[in-house]
Amino acid sequence: MTQEIIFANARLILRDRVETGTLRIADGVITDIDFGTAVPKGAQDMQGDYIAPGLVELHTDNLERHMSPRPKVDWPHRAAILAHDRELAGTGITTVFDAIRVGSMISAEHQYQRYARGMVDTILAMRAAGALRISHHIHLRAEICSETLAEELAEFGPEDRVGIVSMMDHTPGQRQFRDLSKFEAYVRGKHSFDAAAFQRHVDTLYDVQKQYGKTHEAATVAAATRYGAALASHDDTTAEQVETSHRYGVRLAEFPTTIEAAHSCHANGIATIMGAPNVIRGGSHSGNVAALDLAKADRLNILSSDYVPAGLLIAALQLGDLWGDLARGLATVTHAPAQSVGLTDRGTIKVGARGDVIRFARLDGLPILRETWVEGQRVF
Repeated sequence: MTQEIIFANARLILRDRVETGTLRIADGVITDIDFGTAVPKGAQDMQGDYIAPGLVELHTDNLERHMSPRPKVDWPHRAAILAHDRELAGTGITTVFDAIRVGSMISAEHQYQRYARGMVDTILAMRAAGALRISHHIHLRAEICSETLAEELAEFGPEDRVGIVSMMDHTPGQRQFRDLSKFEAYVRGKHSFDAAAFQRHVDTLYDVQKQYGKTHEAATVAAATRYGAALASHDDTTAEQVETSHRYGVRLAEFPTTIEAAHSCHANGIATIMGAPNVIRGGSHSGNVAALDLAKADRLNILSSDYVPAGLLIAALQLGDLWGDLARGLATVTHAPAQSVGLTDRGTIKVGARGDVIRFARLDGLPILRETWVEGQRVF
């Protein structure tokens, strides 16, 4: 039997405009769009609430937060995945690329162990079993400054459906942490290091980067090609770094740290991703360029919730208000991220697209999410 739902008298956020109308979804696919305030028989009256495409999240640390809710606590991974999945559904995210670290430190004083292969196996198994409410994909965060990256990347192949591979070099003194004082405050606060332990940590990172950096960059580029994944850079700071990214075939620049890097990304056809928390807070917690400055300069293409899933919709609306174009603001979390990774079946309200939609109202500018639907099934 055909399963059909009809949303009427809704403000539909389309690709290029917002218009009141009716949206019909049958068997998980958008089948019809009409305009006007009429409420057909059998339709749900949205009473002027917004209906938008479900949000598409390319980079979130939220799963890791559920995996380790306290320092040195390893929460059962299936339980962590379920909690993460339900939380995202409750924020309007209907497609997520779960950011999973590859590359570990196993011989250093401050260790972090490998977990990626087992975590991906668990996500894929839960997805196959129908245990997850939203659409989950894999994003491998390749830590260049690590000891085991190349061998961990070799554990994956095209069958794992890895959608994004990002090159992350967190060596202090460059990129995200050009200011060592910011890096020290972050690391010592997170790990309770004293000054001597922090300095040993920094020295270890320098040694590892010198030994493995170039090899790991090459391995990451080769792995993304082998998987058929989009390649992303991370924390590009200079035009020179962006040029290197471009030569590698990078399509996405996650969190460029300067306006110079963002301009260079634009010139090289690389889409820029900035953090929703940066938009909401009015600046970067690491002291880097403000996302709003990139938005004003027309150098911001995509938003990521980064470490606050609920921030994604809030920030998209703020951009819509800034630009005076709500459809453009929502596109940074729907159409643009979907297109950047080749998901042409979602991210836009159009006939033939997946029935991934959200319903929300606004209270003094703040979005009040009312419902989330994935392929025509309500998940929140």
